[in-house]
Amino acid sequence: MGSVKTYGLIGLKALLTAAFGFAAFGKLSGNADMVAVFETIGWGQWFRYVAGIVELGSVILFWIPGVQWIGAGLLVCTMACAILFHILVLGPSFVPALVLGLLCAVVLYAHRPGQATRA
Repeated sequence: MGSVKTYGLIGLKALLTAAFGFAAFGKLSGNADMVAVFETIGWGQWFRYVAGIVELGSVILFWIPGVQWIGAGLLVCTMACAILFHILVLGPSFVPALVLGLLCAVVLYAHRPGQATRA
């Protein structure tokens, strides 16, 4: 049973790495859709770069033993902010951010400090 949990967690982290890696690439490369989203938010394009760096840095932390919880925690906070921005500014499409945030919360729980994990 332990190996199922271990491989499941590795698979979940790989999925989240791909999702947030692509999102970070879009933000940092100046994808027109991302530029438009952050223009709508109204905080300036610097915020797009910060979000992209946080996402990219967080998924890198997913794979460093002992600090996975930091990466997952940063992404939970990032997705909580994304949900708020969708509700308050961007429109009602907050469900993807909610799902990603919940999946990051699973990784955070699995790698919480003081918890021995193998993935």
